[in-house]
Amino acid sequence: MAFENLTEREKEILNNLVNYYISTADPVGSRAIATKFRMGISSATIRNTLQDLEELGLLQQPHTSAGRIPTDLGYRVYVDYLLKPESLTPREKAFIKKSILKEGRGVNEVLGQTCRVLSEITSELGVTIAPRFDRGVLKAINLIPLTSERLMVVVVVRSGLARSVIIEIEANISESSLREFEAVLNERLVGLTLGEIKETVTGRLADVSGHGKLINLIIESKDRIWTEGRAEDVHVAGAEQLVKQPEFSDLRKISEIIKIIEDGRALSDFLDQATEEGLIITIGRENKFQEVMNCSLVTSRYKVGKVSGTIGIIGPTRMAYSKLVSVVEYTARTITEVLSGFDGEEDK
Repeated sequence: MAFENLTEREKEILNNLVNYYISTADPVGSRAIATKFRMGISSATIRNTLQDLEELGLLQQPHTSAGRIPTDLGYRVYVDYLLKPESLTPREKAFIKKSILKEGRGVNEVLGQTCRVLSEITSELGVTIAPRFDRGVLKAINLIPLTSERLMVVVVVRSGLARSVIIEIEANISESSLREFEAVLNERLVGLTLGEIKETVTGRLADVSGHGKLINLIIESKDRIWTEGRAEDVHVAGAEQLVKQPEFSDLRKISEIIKIIEDGRALSDFLDQATEEGLIITIGRENKFQEVMNCSLVTSRYKVGKVSGTIGIIGPTRMAYSKLVSVVEYTARTITEVLSGFDGEEDK
């Protein structure tokens, strides 16, 4: 069903019904729309239009004697064609920025605080995903001996982000050998993405001589060195907010969402699946996980140099999209500015 095929009256009534249902959580009847919005048409005309919209799959009746509520398709038409984002006030923007910086400027501090701010402002579940290191371009790699049997590998990408991995070594390796091999790694790998390095490191080190043990160590540990553990890079806050929503009065529904939250890697991969920039809204059964098929997700990517991560909110499909999209977009832009070292006062 093409949106363009809807009449102006159908568009207006659909828009009014969705907004009314979002604010009340009660099925909406023709009389309620006629009284609330004063469209200048009779309740009977509105009733007939609601019937038409239901036949198009945009509305449904939870009970035969009740009013109607939007379907997932109805929400999709509303979000894609009828939604008018609500601008944030200067005070709201200042609060978001100040709150994000409350715990410090480190990546984990900023992301941890961000998900709490998102939850507090939206009354939904706030989620932040750390930047994807495998998309980062290697700036430097350092080999730091900790003991005779342990070596710390520090990977720095061009955005300035860094991560370290401790690996076990079988025998003591001299400082000079470490420095020589470190120079080889930097010479051959700097400028590649970490994902590229993981896939090709064996071939790139195949003709290096004199460092057999270290070469084998780096190759055998490539999954640990070049791939971050996604589970620990997920920050979530506000599960208690969902309990307040009428859609989650059944605690079994909350427990299903908690399962996804507890599986950090699954949640990370799910929220980070979109590669395009900008805001993404995923509604109901568009979600691939059964546990969140009665939810909507509003997500946006932020960037630190050429590395990006994801922030967003999870809540019932009956969410205040017009406000939430503005909150998520502005918050993502603010994180980009903060983590990139830009702290300008103007909003672009």
